[in-house]
Amino acid sequence: MGRHEGQKELFSYQVDLDRRVRADHPLRAVRAAVDFSFVRPEVAHCYGYNGHESVDPEVILKLMFLLFFDNVKSERELMRMLPERLDYLWFLGFGLDDEVPDHSVLSKARARWGQEVFEALFVRIVRQCVEAGLVDGSKLHVDGSLVDAHASRDSVVKASPELIAALKRAYQVEERKLEGHLGDPHYQPVNARLCSTTDPDAPCVRQNKQGAQGDTRPRYKQHRAVDDRCGVITAVETTPGDVAEPTRTEALVNQHEQHTGCAVAIIVGDQQYGTTDNHRQMQERGIRTHLKIMPGRPRTAGRFRPEEFVYDEATDRYRCPAGQWLYPRGYNPHRQHTEYIARKGVCAACALRPQCTASRHGRAIARHREHELVLRARAQATSAEARRDYRRRRHLMEGSFAQAANLHHFKKARWRRLWRQQIQDWLIATCQNVKILIRALRPGPLAAVSRLDQAFRFPGGIFARFVAPLARRLTLSLQTSPLPL
Repeated sequence: MGRHEGQKELFSYQVDLDRRVRADHPLRAVRAAVDFSFVRPEVAHCYGYNGHESVDPEVILKLMFLLFFDNVKSERELMRMLPERLDYLWFLGFGLDDEVPDHSVLSKARARWGQEVFEALFVRIVRQCVEAGLVDGSKLHVDGSLVDAHASRDSVVKASPELIAALKRAYQVEERKLEGHLGDPHYQPVNARLCSTTDPDAPCVRQNKQGAQGDTRPRYKQHRAVDDRCGVITAVETTPGDVAEPTRTEALVNQHEQHTGCAVAIIVGDQQYGTTDNHRQMQERGIRTHLKIMPGRPRTAGRFRPEEFVYDEATDRYRCPAGQWLYPRGYNPHRQHTEYIARKGVCAACALRPQCTASRHGRAIARHREHELVLRARAQATSAEARRDYRRRRHLMEGSFAQAANLHHFKKARWRRLWRQQIQDWLIATCQNVKILIRALRPGPLAAVSRLDQAFRFPGGIFARFVAPLARRLTLSLQTSPLPL
């Protein structure tokens, strides 16, 4: 495993790269804040002890970081522009006459290292943000977004499930021969009849845009958790595009608590996360659920609401507004609720039937197995505090995805296969967190605001009630301003 030793040229051209890079250059702050040298012991087992020396792993990791930090078009483009960029050469520790690595070094390193190294880099930056007081940890925003796979719609073939399964197995065999790397062998896609011949890990998913039906193409999905204080991304998970967002809520919470060492007290999400299972799981963990309630069936105006039916716990039955009893018909294990209906003919002869139901089978009431817990969660989701969090989420959570899409090549996969997409998502989240970190560490009002917010965040105090929210708002507004070029 090679090690790059930066040194000045023997015959100097009177060019000192350190003097040529301006004092407020973002890469100066990155170099001071981020220690990339941790990668050497992490990947030492991937290299032998004989043969030609490899490119320094620290240099490779920095090159991959630059690829997303400055949103360079491709790895080839990065290597072409590298000799012309004095700031890049200085950041990598190169001199003007040092040989630039070939672009294939990056792809070979990804295949050799796997995604664990890039996850470790992300976790290290998150913990630095925690130490800098940029993470509160108690309030968490969650959301997901689709990412177009590096595969066209023309690559999608439709066939029988057996043929598609055989095609995927053959693709894995060929990948093993070429790269010696396989994806998750336990992953079984939902689209059993559709398969992209160029990226079989990406299922075909339709993306709806502004109420209209969008196009169907191979896609992945990134699920992320963002801390409420300064917008630090504390958890990232990459899945195929057909994985539902609410199914990954608990995994994001676990990842957040593991990375930050902080227990979640409040979780905020849109109506995609407002499922009964999510409310129940979070309440069982003692987490307040500010998750928008998923809209149910459209209810006709003037009809009796379920709350108007009175439950008798002693006899396990409901009394309707007309005074009739609804008895348990059966338990649905999938939805985890018991359905209650009236005796045959009772609803048909009821004078209040037009105000109750139009079904010929009569009115039915569903009661969840954890009914009281679900009611408490729904009350929290409709509280005034929850509505404030929904408004804050609009610029905090959506702004995080917007920054990733506009500045870090988020909406389009650079590489193929799920494990490579995971690497891309780790690097993008790392770049966004590094920007937050270096803004807080640089001298100026933002650093002072962060220290004051951390020092005076006590419950019931004047600062915590009035000044701290204003300070956090100022922090977020400063974070949205672009870094100097």
